[in-house]
Amino acid sequence: MSKTKLTINSNGSVKVEGDFEIVDKDGNVYGLQGRTTVSICRCGLSANKPFCDGSHRNHFEHDAKAFDLPPMKS
Repeated sequence: MSKTKLTINSNGSVKVEGDFEIVDKDGNVYGLQGRTTVSICRCGLSANKPFCDGSHRNHFEHDAKAFDLPPMKS
């Protein structure tokens, strides 16, 4: 099985690709209708939260650049 891939898009959503499920706070599964790629809203403007509907365009700025987190506390 391949890893699930999350891509943090500049000025936009988080794209999720692969074998995954998405659940709400109570553990109820969202019906993805067989999709293996979805985009998750990061800006809070989507009318279809938690999924992106493109409302972020020209309203959300973030230059997505990878970096290393500090070591985990033990």
